Amino acid sequence: MLDLGVLDCTLDEGIARRAAIGLLVLATDQTMEHEFWSLLHVDGVAVYHARLHNDAEITPETLAAMRPLIAPATALILPGTSLDVVAFGCTSASMVLGEEAVFAEIRKSRPGIAATTPITAAFAAFRALEARRIGVLTPYSAAVNERVVAYLGSHGVEVAAFATFDKADDRDAARIDVASIARGVHALARGATLDAVFVACTSLRLAEAVEAIETEAGIPVTSSDHALAWHCLRLAGITEPIPGSGRLFRL
Repeated sequence: MLDLGVLDCTLDEGIARRAAIGLLVLATDQTMEHEFWSLLHVDGVAVYHARLHNDAEITPETLAAMRPLIAPATALILPGTSLDVVAFGCTSASMVLGEEAVFAEIRKSRPGIAATTPITAAFAAFRALEARRIGVLTPYSAAVNERVVAYLGSHGVEVAAFATFDKADDRDAARIDVASIARGVHALARGATLDAVFVACTSLRLAEAVEAIETEAGIPVTSSDHALAWHCLRLAGITEPIPGSGRLFRL
């Protein structure tokens, strides 16, 4: 046996030399990681995720039950290693709990860290796109949709058109195909004068077709995952345009 002993090595800054993003993914989510990998093809930026338990049935009650699980899940993301931002990956829970409550839970494990949610990111995206009249497409049931419309309205967003796929099970939402989402976006864009369309829910797919969907709709289109990935970059100080990922990423 040849034993070379201890070899010299050089330590570099690692794959997250520009930004380390922590991502809290729901246990039932089948889409978010795929969307982030599709969108964040930026050298020196890395995404590290942890999963937290949730009920597959999407109701105001099951969404509210996530709150005590946020801090423990955050603590699992690279303990002892710096992160630049932590994102909570549930749109509807962010509205049921409230963004500030989500941030407070994240900061129990990561004091002072920049934090975002899909709805926080959507608001930032609307501002960046100068979009005021919004079309909203969701997979949610009526009880959750009521919360969505009310929350957006209470934050100054005019929901000028709305549509839903009415899927109460998060696992079904993840299987709504991109063609159905494209048809929903186009129906909203044709039916009302809109500045942008927001596809709400981290289980819905958009990234792989956002350029084509925007071209046909004729207006900017973003989604929970799409806006969240963009906002994570901006909060981490990564500001260069990324071609091929939709109008928001080109700003």
